[in-house]
Amino acid sequence: GQEAITSGFISFAIAGLIIFLWMLFYYGRAGVFADIALLFNILLMFGILVSINSVLTLPGIAGIVLTIGMSIDANVIIFGRIREELRNGKALTQAIHDGFSHAITSVLDANITTFLTGAVLFIFGSGPIKGFATTLMIGIITTIFTAVFITRLLIDWYVAKGKDLSFSTSLTKNLLANINVDFLSKRKLWYAISGILILISLGSMFTRGFDQGIDFVGGRSYQVRFKNPVETQKVASLLKKSLGSVEVKTFGAANQVRISTKYKYNDESTQTDNEIQEILYKDLQPVMGEKISYEEFMSGEGLGVMKSDKTGPSIAEDIKSSAVWAIIGSLIIIFGYILVRFRKWQFSMGAVAALTHDVIITLGAFSLLYSVMPFSLEIDQQFIAAILTVIGYSLNDTVIIFDRIRENLKLHFRRGGDVNELVNTSIYQTLTRSLYTVFTVLFTTFALYYFGGETTKDFAFALLVGFASGCYSSIFIASQLWIELKNRTERRPAVKPATVEG
Repeated sequence: GQEAITSGFISFAIAGLIIFLWMLFYYGRAGVFADIALLFNILLMFGILVSINSVLTLPGIAGIVLTIGMSIDANVIIFGRIREELRNGKALTQAIHDGFSHAITSVLDANITTFLTGAVLFIFGSGPIKGFATTLMIGIITTIFTAVFITRLLIDWYVAKGKDLSFSTSLTKNLLANINVDFLSKRKLWYAISGILILISLGSMFTRGFDQGIDFVGGRSYQVRFKNPVETQKVASLLKKSLGSVEVKTFGAANQVRISTKYKYNDESTQTDNEIQEILYKDLQPVMGEKISYEEFMSGEGLGVMKSDKTGPSIAEDIKSSAVWAIIGSLIIIFGYILVRFRKWQFSMGAVAALTHDVIITLGAFSLLYSVMPFSLEIDQQFIAAILTVIGYSLNDTVIIFDRIRENLKLHFRRGGDVNELVNTSIYQTLTRSLYTVFTVLFTTFALYYFGGETTKDFAFALLVGFASGCYSSIFIASQLWIELKNRTERRPAVKPATVEG
């Protein structure tokens, strides 16, 4: 309804404003061209959605908000490489040319892997999740086009006029440029931190379990009509004490809602049906608009319950099974893509280990906190959409680092040098981009969390936890595990020195 559309577009506008201002602050005049490309990106995205008659659901709006945060990542990668070339003493025109050339592989790899997770989500998802996957995939395509083509077009046009172009401001020119941290020397500490978090998460998952939504356990739904328009949040608050977690959505006219509950979902008896109906009748009296009897409330005419439905456990099991296969399928596809692109299974293992780490941490947060947070943390189809988005983002971050490791390996074999030092160099060369991207995505997700409405809070929370974990795992798990596997599998047995007899 209009409430969902309004809250969705408020978060959309705030997320866009944050990105626009940050690009200007961080990249100076070049940030103006990135902002123009982002506006064109949004225009293209909506144009394509309209042309294919796409239904814009609330998760679909969430996908657009997320795309705003992720779309700027391509410009971050390109501008970061241009700044590196400028620091190496190259002229502006040559630095722009080399920056785009060196960044294109990373941009394509990072976005293709995210696109693949969106495709898996589209295949295995249903309804609103397909809407989310559709906007995500369209956003990735338009992002690549606008970042690689539109931004380059604007920059080349500006420089061709003989004007100087800066890719930083006085405050950000040397920000994080001279970091030289030995990440690998602390890898046992990183493994210990991740191990503890994973053990806590798994312990909670096996002992506390999850607050599973109707999608996964089944439940009951009721279409209820009131005399006057009602607020869905007020209806939910009236029922929460008696029924626990409920989902309330405007259904048709503003005086009708659809109430879904999993209260005693595993009891399909008529006695439980009557109990829930009596709770609805009693708790909804303050907003009914006029006094009616229980019989009138359940008659299906006038005010009260117009229709009721049950979602059986068998249907819920089908949804749960497809969700699990969606996650497994995305991990398999990602493993294969990394293997083909990087030609070393150690890269694939490092990436999948980092992704598994992020999935477990996010699941653990939902298991630990579902009875603590002031909003619902149910495991439902929206949560699966969030998990697959986290996988796509985390992989995006990991691929950027792996691309730089692969590039530096070519120089390593020509010049010689320590591989551990090479990995450290690759990490801090991409550190600015990793921190900047997680900053922009987290800010847009915060906008979605605070202004996107109650129905997106659990979705946004999953993204917040997953993105933070994804940034950590890309830097401290994926690359560290790659060097571990490389050293162990490529280590040659020592050759005993020959002895001279006599």
